[in-house]
Amino acid sequence: MSATSEATWWPCSLTTRRLLLRPVEPGDVAAHARLWADDEVRRYLGGPVDAEVVRARERLCVGVPGLLSVVLRADDRMVGSMLVEPDARDGRTELSYQLLPEHWHHGYAREAVTAVVDWAQAAVPGRDLVAVTQEANARSRRLLEDLGAVLVERFVQFGSPQGLYRLPAPTR
Repeated sequence: MSATSEATWWPCSLTTRRLLLRPVEPGDVAAHARLWADDEVRRYLGGPVDAEVVRARERLCVGVPGLLSVVLRADDRMVGSMLVEPDARDGRTELSYQLLPEHWHHGYAREAVTAVVDWAQAAVPGRDLVAVTQEANARSRRLLEDLGAVLVERFVQFGSPQGLYRLPAPTR
């Protein structure tokens, strides 16, 4: 994506009933680092990120285009992250998401992914919006399928079978 077209979609902030999705701020860095290093979070993402890579990401993540902190509106606590990467997979826009374990099972992932899908389809038009998850990650597969995503490709990455899902255009 060129710098000119990037300016038409970034930065963005999205608000849902319970969440604020916004560009990463300095106060979010420690929670992002925890996401990258947590065994449970990274279970289906190739494992924890190397400490040296985490340190580099910590220095560079504030304001990175496409990287959003998922924050509870009620108390401004960061619960996870979303990443929207135009042109990530052969011209397709890839969406990825992670939540801290203590915030699982509250519907935050569904709420955040739904908001980002609706926004990304409008902000980065003309491209398929996709998400990848390990076949072993039943919760993530179920979430994507519940949102109408369709499995379009299987492949092996991080030594594990993966599924690439195409997300539907928003219904308006």
